[in-house]
Amino acid sequence: MAIDTATGKEAPAEVSSERVKDIFSAIAKKYERFNAVSSFGAYKVWLAGMAKQAPISGTDDVLDIAGGTGDVTFTMARAKRPAHIQCTDLVPEMLDVARSHYADGASEGVPVDFEVVDAQDIPYASCSYDAITMAYGIRNMPDRPRALSEMFRVLKPGGALVCLEFSTPPNRVWRALYNFYLKHLIPFWGGLITGDREGFVYLARSIKAFPNQQGLAALMEQAGFERVSWKNYTGGIAAVHVAYKPEGGKGEADCG
Repeated sequence: MAIDTATGKEAPAEVSSERVKDIFSAIAKKYERFNAVSSFGAYKVWLAGMAKQAPISGTDDVLDIAGGTGDVTFTMARAKRPAHIQCTDLVPEMLDVARSHYADGASEGVPVDFEVVDAQDIPYASCSYDAITMAYGIRNMPDRPRALSEMFRVLKPGGALVCLEFSTPPNRVWRALYNFYLKHLIPFWGGLITGDREGFVYLARSIKAFPNQQGLAALMEQAGFERVSWKNYTGGIAAVHVAYKPEGGKGEADCG
C-alpha cells in the first residue's frame, strides 16, 4: 500500500515520489551542510555507529540505497574496505555531488559506481549483493513494503540490510523536546541554509509520521527478514536497524 510519507495516510505513490525529487534536487548542493548544522554534528556519530554495526567484509559487494551525496557509501568504503559499492539514489542531483566526492578520492580506492534507482523497483538481479546500506531512505518511500521486499530479493542469502533512520525517543521528556525541535528548528535551519523552508516542513512531518523502532522492525520482518535488531543513538532520535535475509527456505527461493 502506498502512503503519503508526510502523513502516513494512504495516497498515490506519485504524491510522495515527486515531492521528494523536487525537494532533494533543489537542495542537493547544500544538503551536507544542513545535516552538519541541524544535527549539531551528531550525524557523524550515527554514521560511525552504522559502520560499526554493519557486517561487511573486504570481499563483499555492497548496494547503498538512497545513497544521496555519498555519506554512507564513503563511510563504509573507508571503514570496511568492501570489494565494490553500488551507490544509488532517486535524485540525479544528489548523485552528482557524490560523484564529485568520489573524484576527489573520498572512497580511498574502493571502487564505487553510481546509478539513479527507485528502491521500490530495483533493476538488479536477485541474490546479487552481500549487504545493503540505507540512511534516511525508507522514510521517504511511499510503498515501504515493496521497497523492503525488493531489498530482500537482491540480497544474497545470509546477507544483511543495515538501515539508519530517524526514530522515536523512548523517554517522554526527550521525545517532547525532539518534537518541538522537529516542528520549529528543522524548518528554520533548512530555510536558513537552503532557502527551502517548506521542503524542511515536509521532512519534519515525515519524521514524525514514521514508525518507531518496533514498527520499522515489524515491516522488515513482514518482508521476510529475520534476526532484526536495532540500536538507538542520541536518545532514540536515530536508530540503526540490522536485518538478515535467511539462508535456506525463503532466502534461497529468489536465487533459482
